[in-house]
Amino acid sequence: MKDRRQPHRSGRSASERHRRSQLAQVITQQGFIRGTLSERHVTCGKPNCRCREGQKHRCLVLTLTRNRRTHQLYVPPAWEDTVRQWVENAWQIDQQLEALSDLHWEKVRKRET
Repeated sequence: MKDRRQPHRSGRSASERHRRSQLAQVITQQGFIRGTLSERHVTCGKPNCRCREGQKHRCLVLTLTRNRRTHQLYVPPAWEDTVRQWVENAWQIDQQLEALSDLHWEKVRKRET
């Protein structure tokens, strides 16, 4: 039986192994996109549509910034759940990277390898 006080063969702590595992699962098994979803209410332009009376159409827009430029993309209703999950996955990836960065910061601070 392995002594729990012995370091793992990878030399990584249990916390670091766990974070890396979660990160790898999201990256390799699911889609992700770094962006922001916003719900808008718009008029369609048809002269007799209800949106002219104030009952505007709901639409979802995905916004992201690349090379200091903002891009917006309409998300069709059929894609809404998938895109929401991809945005959530990107948020989880960012959280895991932040936690790993914090672990490594502490290693440097304590002069550990």
